[in-house]
Amino acid sequence: MSALTRRSMLAGLVALPLARQAQAALVPYMLSPVGTSVGFSFMLSGVAQSGTMPIQSANVQIDTDQLQNSRVTVVLNVAAARTRLPFARGPMLSQSVLNAQDFPTITFKSTRIQLGPTGRISEGATITGDLTVRGVTRPVTLRANLYRRPGTAADDLSALSILLSGALNRHAYGASGYPDLVADTVTLNIRAELIRKT
Repeated sequence: MSALTRRSMLAGLVALPLARQAQAALVPYMLSPVGTSVGFSFMLSGVAQSGTMPIQSANVQIDTDQLQNSRVTVVLNVAAARTRLPFARGPMLSQSVLNAQDFPTITFKSTRIQLGPTGRISEGATITGDLTVRGVTRPVTLRANLYRRPGTAADDLSALSILLSGALNRHAYGASGYPDLVADTVTLNIRAELIRKT
């Protein structure tokens, strides 16, 4: 056996327990139905409009020691989306925009978490992930803030609040219907209340 092969095997044996430790540090959290909302806004004929889209499922695992190792996968229910302007809902779900009939869900899967300048997720952190809309997957980066419940001790991480915000160009996902009426940019505002699973 060559020295290179032996070194590779030793490196693999050392890395294995480290990988297991990293995985063991992930703590599963569930979304609270109270206080969790996915909001979006857009311009319709020059007037700001907004709506909501419910979360169908979520897999949230947080590494409380190294937050950048946390993982998030969220699936949204497109068919149940609502807008404040009732007559805008039908066109939004139509084949030329979200095409809810053929693509009933939107999925976001995190790929990278970058902490803020002081190493915290409550100060300028970002979450980058793959967003799949209408079967088209593209990377998107969201600004993130994570907080403990007000009044709790510093080591009490049983309940957390996360705020995500960002924007995307709907044409990048093929949701290009009504270009003369609806602006290109859709803004996202997501608030989630997380409860640690016991």
